[in-house]
Amino acid sequence: MRSISDLKTKAIVSNIRKIREFRNYTQDYLAAKLKISQNAYSKIELGYSNITLNRLVEIAEILEIELVDLICEDWEDVIKLKLASRQLRQSGGSL
Repeated sequence: MRSISDLKTKAIVSNIRKIREFRNYTQDYLAAKLKISQNAYSKIELGYSNITLNRLVEIAEILEIELVDLICEDWEDVIKLKLASRQLRQSGGSL
């Protein structure tokens, strides 16, 4: 049986992947921004590597999202709305 921390970690790395894909960023792009290999970045998204708080902050900055939104496991819809709203504002539109 998985521990609560394992489940929370899985939710966080899932959010990272979903937001990366929403932004149409590749693993190569994030890896380059983080100055790590694509293989090392892939291990982050798969949950094989432990993420430091500093690394998590860096990922949130690259994905242009608040850290709190990235780590909230049940805020998928809120994250989507915030991302859509931000992109709309950047394009000059409004909600």
